[in-house]
Amino acid sequence: MSPAAVLSQPKVGELPEWRRWAPAVIAALAFALLFWDPMRTLVRDWWNDPEAGHGLLLGPLALFLAWKKGLAEERRSQPLLGAAILLGAVLLRYLSGAAAELFTMRMSLMFALFGLVVYAWGFGQLRRWWLSAALLVLAVPLPAVILTTLAFPLQLQASEIGAALLEARYVPVVLAGNVIHLPGGHSLFVTEACSGLRSLTALVSLGVLIGGLWLGSPFTRILLLALTVPVAILINGFRVFLTGFLVFHVSPELGEGFMHMSEGWAMFVIAFLVLGGMAWVLVQLEGAVRRRFA
Repeated sequence: MSPAAVLSQPKVGELPEWRRWAPAVIAALAFALLFWDPMRTLVRDWWNDPEAGHGLLLGPLALFLAWKKGLAEERRSQPLLGAAILLGAVLLRYLSGAAAELFTMRMSLMFALFGLVVYAWGFGQLRRWWLSAALLVLAVPLPAVILTTLAFPLQLQASEIGAALLEARYVPVVLAGNVIHLPGGHSLFVTEACSGLRSLTALVSLGVLIGGLWLGSPFTRILLLALTVPVAILINGFRVFLTGFLVFHVSPELGEGFMHMSEGWAMFVIAFLVLGGMAWVLVQLEGAVRRRFA
């Protein structure tokens, strides 16, 4: 037997290369088989549904941040806990599949991913990847019934803020629910798409991301996350005001089409800058507290 053949033989007690990789390959195939439908429908909605489009950014970003954070040096596998989480995820997958409920079916996919992490590297590794886990959960679109329930109060709030700002600028308006009647027979109908729910979802995700990357205290992270809600509501109310102001003083055509969409993007950029400014202030406060008690 040649020396090369001797070297290629496994040592006594050592498993061949293919047998070491076989469990991981079988687990990956089983995972793909069990959770293919949740993965497929989730990516489909990310691509096709404007309310879920932020998932196209959050999903890859979560994976990148997990890779950047890396594995903990003192990681320890917890197979029993991981197997329990995986079993719960599989049960949830089939119960939600039988009920045709997409949200819980997709959440079962996330729980399965978390269970695999715990099984392989322990719960401490999942805590190390908490930001990635939070972004993955936020990437799952909310159920339609929750979206509808949240959208209508936001529509009314945006209409009230917009009408109040228009009156402050001496534009006579009549507010009827989510409809703002302007002089000259023009009306602004604050639809569900203009409720600000889409920007609120995106800003909440940004708040979690900025807090996780910039802030070190759980208190300031939660505070920043709480501030995203009034920021999103006020910015969307200002967008309604701006639309009504342009319709009244310039042209009714500015209340729809490309200009209306451009206003939405511009308001989101402003909201992002406001959120970044708040995060900067909180970073300074954290630094001042550390210096005070150092």
